[in-house]
Amino acid sequence: MGVTTMGGGEHSQLTRKDFVSDQEVRWCPGCGDYSILKAVQTVLPELGIPREKFVFVSGIGCSSRFPYYMNTYGFHTIHGRAPAIATGLKVANPDLQVWVATGDGDALSIGGNHLIHAMRRNIDIKVLMFNNRIYGLTKGQYSPTSELGKKTKSTPFGSVDRPFNPISLALGSEATFVARSVDVFPAHLKETLVRVAGHRGSAFVEILQNCNVFNDGAFFDVTDKGVRDDRTLAMEHGKPLIFGKNQDRGIRLKGTRLSVAEFPPGNPPADLLVHEESDPDATVAYILSRISPPEFPLPIGIFRQVAAPTFDGAIHDQVAAARARGAGDLEKLIRGPETWTVT
Repeated sequence: MGVTTMGGGEHSQLTRKDFVSDQEVRWCPGCGDYSILKAVQTVLPELGIPREKFVFVSGIGCSSRFPYYMNTYGFHTIHGRAPAIATGLKVANPDLQVWVATGDGDALSIGGNHLIHAMRRNIDIKVLMFNNRIYGLTKGQYSPTSELGKKTKSTPFGSVDRPFNPISLALGSEATFVARSVDVFPAHLKETLVRVAGHRGSAFVEILQNCNVFNDGAFFDVTDKGVRDDRTLAMEHGKPLIFGKNQDRGIRLKGTRLSVAEFPPGNPPADLLVHEESDPDATVAYILSRISPPEFPLPIGIFRQVAAPTFDGAIHDQVAAARARGAGDLEKLIRGPETWTVT
C-alpha cells in the first residue's frame, strides 16, 4: 500500500476512496465504463505510489470524462491529442505515472496518428483504450472498430469500412506492452492493470466495453456467461494456450497458421503453442491478435511485454550529456554557423 501526501495532510494508507473524486459520475446507467473506473481506482492504491505521481489524460468521448472521476492530477484535452499531451507531460516530469483514457473513436480516428507515433517512440505512458465499437458521446455513429456492415445513424445501409484491429495496430506500431481485457472480467482487468502499471515504455491496453444504449451486446458473443469459457483464451506467459469450459482445447501453430486441437481434459498434447509474451519478435503475438470467434477463441491477456529504451529517457540522457560538456554560448547558438547581413 502507498501513502498519500496530496493536500499536505498526514500520511496514511491509501485506499480506493482516496482515488474517488467528488464529481458525480455521469455515464449512462449500466455503462461498462463504471467497471473500468472501479478497477483503476482499486488497483492504484495497491501500487505503493503517492497520488501526486499520477496524472490521467484524455481526449474527447464518453471515456474521456475519466480524469474528472479520479482524485489525481488530470487533463481533459483535445479530440485525439491525448497521447501528444501525455508525451509532453512525461518528458517534462519523468517521475509521473502518465495514463491516457481514450476510446476507439478518439484513439483510432482523429487520434490515430498521435497514437501510433507514441507507441513507436516507446514513450513511458499507459494507454487504456475503451472499445465499444461505436461513437457513444455523439449518439451512435459507427467507429473505426465497428464491424463491416454495421448499421448506425451514419451508416443506415451498413458500414463499408473495414475495421481496425487495435491489438494488431499496437503491435505493428512496436508498442512494448500490448494487452486486451474486458469490462465484465474484473479479476482479469485488475491483474492486467497491475502489469501495465509496472511496465516502463509504451503500453496499450484494449478494454472491450459495452455501450448498453447505442451498441448493446457488442461483445456478448464472447462475454456471455454461457459461452465465455469456450470463446475466450486467457493467455499466460510460459504456459500452453488452453481454453474451453472443460479445458479440453488448445492452440497449435504450424508455420504461420494456427489451429484448434481437442484432447481429453487434463491431458494436453505436447505440441500446443506455449505463450511467450517477452519474445522480442512480435510475429507470433501478431498472429494471435488476428484470431477471433467463431473459428477461434478471442485471446485476452498480455500479447507482448518487452524492455527497450524509452523516448523520454533518451531525451533526458541527451540533455545530461549536453550539460556535461559545459556551459554553452547563447549568442553563438542564436546566430548559428550560417548568418549573413542584408544591406
